[in-house]
Amino acid sequence: MRNTCLKLSALCAALLLSACQTTQTSNTAAQDEAPSPKNPEFTSEMAKFNAQFPNAKVSKYEEESIAHNNAQKFDERGNCHGKSKYPVTIMLLLDANGKVTNTVTDVENSKAACFRQTYASVQFPKPPIAPYRKAILLK
Repeated sequence: MRNTCLKLSALCAALLLSACQTTQTSNTAAQDEAPSPKNPEFTSEMAKFNAQFPNAKVSKYEEESIAHNNAQKFDERGNCHGKSKYPVTIMLLLDANGKVTNTVTDVENSKAACFRQTYASVQFPKPPIAPYRKAILLK
């Protein structure tokens, strides 16, 4: 009986060790993902976004547009989040009616391309100024 318990314990330990090594291999692959190349165009767009502040109407609109984005779950369309472990910041250019007319991301990779396509024709509430730049961090 004691030998059977020892053999069973050894077998369970071997299976557990094997499962842990498989998990570590897949986690290592995700950890080995290299950061994506930066988009040099994004820096000037971020400067233009920051120039919209301080402005009480713009600050209020940021709250409204974030709530709208979260309610519509735009970022969940297209299954973009799983394409990279790194976050993407997207800059949306909105017209006077709140329609996205252009998108720029801080990096160039498949996740960024997916989010650019997802947000390409999204409709937000009317912004207080036009054109309006809206930055969104997508993890």
